[in-house]
Amino acid sequence: MADYHEEIINCCKKLRLSANLADHALTTEGESHQEYLYKLLSSEIAYRQKLRIAKLTNTAGFPRLYDFSQFRPDEVEFQDTSLEQLKNLEFFTEKKNLILYGCTGTGKTMLSICIGIAACKRNIPVKFFRTAGLVNLFSEYQSRNNLSALKKKLDKAEILILDEFGYVPYDRTGFQLLFDYLSEIESSKVIILSTNLEFSRWVNVLYNEQMTAALVGRLTHHCHLLLFPGQNNRLRESSINEIYRGIAEKAAGQEA
Repeated sequence: MADYHEEIINCCKKLRLSANLADHALTTEGESHQEYLYKLLSSEIAYRQKLRIAKLTNTAGFPRLYDFSQFRPDEVEFQDTSLEQLKNLEFFTEKKNLILYGCTGTGKTMLSICIGIAACKRNIPVKFFRTAGLVNLFSEYQSRNNLSALKKKLDKAEILILDEFGYVPYDRTGFQLLFDYLSEIESSKVIILSTNLEFSRWVNVLYNEQMTAALVGRLTHHCHLLLFPGQNNRLRESSINEIYRGIAEKAAGQEA
């Protein structure tokens, strides 16, 4: 029997299929021509999906990779959602932001990465940034008069993860640009933001009370709040929890 391996590879190139299909053509079996073709094409689809997930994960910018088996949900207060709902990306379907609030080292970054990777596995593009790093990027691109290039990169993502929000004071120009961008994408993208600051203290790093109030309003208009108490026993009584309860109660009253 003639070996058509090289010929199949050439056909794959012309049809813009991977050489992986040619390899599977040698090992795939079927009781009919149709079954053989179906299995062969199914293997190509699975291969492409694997490559797609790998590409999305690699370009997301995660500082490291985690999975949900490494996360300890017993140390988180999920408020009006659950870990299973987060795994299923229900917040994304609902177009709700996530705000992860708690002390440093309580698992906020790990959970945001786990969720981000789960989104990549569902073919949802994600971008992960330390907030200070993204603020600096806005400043740099603006100084080069190339802000549109940065926005074009960000626009490819459907979920934007802003890690360590409020850990350091920000460059005013850079954050104003980030604020403007967040205003532009409101309702079109989902934001996952982790912070160790109560809402009332955000002005300490943003400098502007009006901008702070506007940002809090946009992020919390449709969101789930996740609390990471850690060793801080005062977290349950913090203003961020009280404000969020007020927002939730008001929203529930409007829907009733």
